[in-house]
Amino acid sequence: MTRLALALLPVLLLACRGPLLAQETSGVEDVFARVHGSVVTLRTVGRTVLPSAPTSFTSVEGVGSGVLFSEEGDILTAAHVVQSADQVVVEFPTGEQGLGRVVSSVPSADVALVRYVGPLPQGAVTAALGDSDGVRVGEQVLVVGAPLGISHTLSVGHVSARRKDKGLMSTLSEIELFQTDAAINQGNSGGPMFDMDGRVIGIVSHIVTRTGGHQGLGFAVTSNVARELLVDSRPFWSGADGLLVDGRLAEILNTPGGRSGFLVQRVAKHSFADELGLRGGDLLVDVAGEELLLGGDIVLEIQGVSVESGNLGTLRDALSGLGAGDELVMLVLRGGDLLKVTGRLPPD
Repeated sequence: MTRLALALLPVLLLACRGPLLAQETSGVEDVFARVHGSVVTLRTVGRTVLPSAPTSFTSVEGVGSGVLFSEEGDILTAAHVVQSADQVVVEFPTGEQGLGRVVSSVPSADVALVRYVGPLPQGAVTAALGDSDGVRVGEQVLVVGAPLGISHTLSVGHVSARRKDKGLMSTLSEIELFQTDAAINQGNSGGPMFDMDGRVIGIVSHIVTRTGGHQGLGFAVTSNVARELLVDSRPFWSGADGLLVDGRLAEILNTPGGRSGFLVQRVAKHSFADELGLRGGDLLVDVAGEELLLGGDIVLEIQGVSVESGNLGTLRDALSGLGAGDELVMLVLRGGDLLKVTGRLPPD
């Protein structure tokens, strides 16, 4: 070997180290092996109205996903999975089950926090929350959940886009979302989206589809939104599920002067809304192609602030200033009458 070749040998070896190190980087199977133990299946029990008998209620079971992120048993999930659930059962990868308690929920962002009741199963795995601000479009991601009830299913895709949604489920907040082509179906809701370092960067929210199944348009609320709304602060869980009514729909529902309000459709048993005496709907109707439960209360004011799109910030400030034991006052339209409903916030 020539002296020149010998001199270049260390440089050539150093240059080869890049690809060799890249091959040692964790692959999808390694990341999944590390993180899948933190993913739980949430089985819920609630009530709904029978389409064949619009004023008759029946028990209904639901399934969603979540991710355990603290040793205290805190689980992140989607608000629509647990918001009006009468009961939440947490199922771990080992098959062990126990009750979960909804602690916080922000339906406008479709994120919620459930706490496992009792000690965690031995060997329970917790996931780390990542910084979603640093995620780039095109990055590979993993989604783990229970699509169609089949628990601990892995799907792989990429971040297709970053989106701002001006209102999930007929609400008003502007929420940051990751769009992904990873396969997402019913039951994935609330499950984690992981980056290739095994950090949670999103909570699966919903899909856009014409068939009811996966079509490559899935959306996850970013981890930083979930952290800000549920970890840095702890809003209470109301247990009331519904939607904002305004404009023509508010006129149809005969709100005073066509005022906007929050139409209560379902109320979870033993929730704060249930203790307040709020009433959900009992009449299933089709309004412009959308099924609505009518007959429930319409909340017009909270803490003296009108429930309408222009007051979102004011409403949030009013509620964020409340703590356990503070009084909450609402103006409610019920059966054509205006009622004042009051109650004290539950303990954390």
